[in-house]
Amino acid sequence: MKLFTAASAASVLAMTAGAAFAEPKAEVMHWWTSGGEAKSVAVLQEEFAARGGSWTDMPVAGGGGDAAMTALRARALSGNPPTAVQLKGPAIQEWYEEGVLADISDVAEAQGWADVLPAQLAEHMKCDGHWCAAPVNVHRVNWIWANADILESNGIEMPTTWEEFNAAAEKLKAAGVTPLAHGGQSWQDATVFETVVLGLGGPEFYQQALVDLDEEALTSDTMKQVFDEMRVLRGYVDDNFSGREWNLATAMVMNGEAAFQIMGDWAKGEFVAAGKVPGEDFLCAPTPGEGYLYNVDSFAMFEVEGEDAKEGQALLAELIVGPSFQETFNLNKGSIPVRTDVSLDKFDMCAQKSSEDMQADAQNGSLLPSYAHGMALRGAQAGAITDVVTAHFNSDMSSEEAVEQLAAAVANSM
Repeated sequence: MKLFTAASAASVLAMTAGAAFAEPKAEVMHWWTSGGEAKSVAVLQEEFAARGGSWTDMPVAGGGGDAAMTALRARALSGNPPTAVQLKGPAIQEWYEEGVLADISDVAEAQGWADVLPAQLAEHMKCDGHWCAAPVNVHRVNWIWANADILESNGIEMPTTWEEFNAAAEKLKAAGVTPLAHGGQSWQDATVFETVVLGLGGPEFYQQALVDLDEEALTSDTMKQVFDEMRVLRGYVDDNFSGREWNLATAMVMNGEAAFQIMGDWAKGEFVAAGKVPGEDFLCAPTPGEGYLYNVDSFAMFEVEGEDAKEGQALLAELIVGPSFQETFNLNKGSIPVRTDVSLDKFDMCAQKSSEDMQADAQNGSLLPSYAHGMALRGAQAGAITDVVTAHFNSDMSSEEAVEQLAAAVANSM
């Protein structure tokens, strides 16, 4: 069953005129709980309150959002979903197919979203042609972050190939420095893995392997090389990585306890929140290879009862995609605005590089959805891949065995 409960056009018009039927109310579930993230979501709360709204915050800790999805499932099954939930990629479609998402097309059309959002990214926000989610930002996933002082004192440049990265890591290891800050959580393993797939295989191979799930690509020599590199990277991680949250790994780079971190640009939000300056205190560069892996945060609106809750949804959607929030939020979060008409004058060199690369990669077909962050695959298929990646990373499994398990796991998840 596919069912939409439309946010009423009358509500939208009433809010635009400043005469809403009821006080907008929103219960918002998200997993933005780290320093930079919490500061970012507070911006939305403030704007919502300034427009007369009443916000109930529902943060669920866990950078990958797995805990939040468990909590959401429990709420939805009890018939009492939150007003808005941080969702993205195919997960939006999965919830739509459950018949529980609201249609926010009235807001999208009134605010002209189609004119200011990149077409490829806007498609993730639609369900059967209707707008069902509001995009917040664009994160680039395939970044390397580095402690500038450590690299300078060891005579190391930011690596542009995986061979250069390995050579730098060996040099750092010999000097007693932990080369790679990493958190032993499955989604973090998957993040590193997909950047290696892109870097060693290229955009076309990434598309075949981690979007199209082509068996030939999954069992190829290139995929074996990817697992070979993952085994090498495992040797550059400290012994205490198991269970470490991503922001604590970022703090290791920030505090000089490790040289590099492979992580999306939400890591930059942590550096900035701590007063660190890009190009001076820390360095940023795309992971080796071509292509841009994107992760678009968004909020889906769930079917709710009550005019105040519907008013809250409409107001939330308007504010989330509004130019003011897009600028302020993304300056705090480390990401870039999803709107193409927001000036980047206030944004740093890393954000400007991200925007330039995104536009270029969109033109040449190498703008690609992150599998590790829920943009490319449905949960079952993504989980199947990640299980193999994590099992390999935490054992002595051979690359040959890994590709066999990878193909089998994907086949069994279909």
